[in-house]
Amino acid sequence: MDDKEINELLDRILAPWVRALTLTPVKVDEESATLRLPFSGGLRHSGGVICGQVFMAAADTAMIVAISAALGGFKPMSTVSLNISFMRAVRNGDVLITARVLRMGRNLVFGEVELFDEAGNMAVHATTTYALLD
Repeated sequence: MDDKEINELLDRILAPWVRALTLTPVKVDEESATLRLPFSGGLRHSGGVICGQVFMAAADTAMIVAISAALGGFKPMSTVSLNISFMRAVRNGDVLITARVLRMGRNLVFGEVELFDEAGNMAVHATTTYALLD
């Protein structure tokens, strides 16, 4: 999938508030998808760090892109589980999100997502399970 196809996919399937995060593709192939979350002060909560909800939405979105790339295009799917560990607070800077498909079954897809702060430190780690609906 090229950048145009990925952006069209995101425009088509994401809720408007998730699309407003302006996630952009960095590198996508059959093995993984890396997206960039551009920093905005509006992503921070009153404690001055980027909200966990932002990272959960970014992880979920990156995994949908990774699965779509592995399948050769988007197919209907649903998040079954998203288990996330917040390892480091992020106050500023862009975040890189890399999602990898670990196992593609007939009905279930298992994945892993890592989010890195601007300095390259892992800030968030997630494991995921998706059900393929079609």
